[in-house]
Amino acid sequence: MTKSELIEKISESLKLPAGKAEAIVNCVFDSMVKALERGEGIEIRGFGSFTVREYKAYEGRNPRTGETVHVAPKRLPFFKVGKDLRERVNAGTGQPLPVDDSPDHDDDLATDPELDEDDED
Repeated sequence: MTKSELIEKISESLKLPAGKAEAIVNCVFDSMVKALERGEGIEIRGFGSFTVREYKAYEGRNPRTGETVHVAPKRLPFFKVGKDLRERVNAGTGQPLPVDDSPDHDDDLATDPELDEDDED
């Protein structure tokens, strides 16, 4: 999914103009980037967490020439997947899930066959 597809999905789902949906998505991403720039972590329950990892300087080698190269210290974002997302991805078949267009659908019902309302015994 691309950023523009996410904006389109939010626009359709919330019945918002595309410009407002884009503003929402940009606000969320900008806030996340600013938090990571400050070295703060981001935790989204059921999805995962973003942290900043610090790496020390080291001497590396250019693979083409074999020449020694100094690599400066750096900070990089790191994502750790949450348990719920990991389980949902592992349970998936690699095929897109069908879209439930009903306004009062419950995402938990779609992931737990025991809670499926359509199955009446």
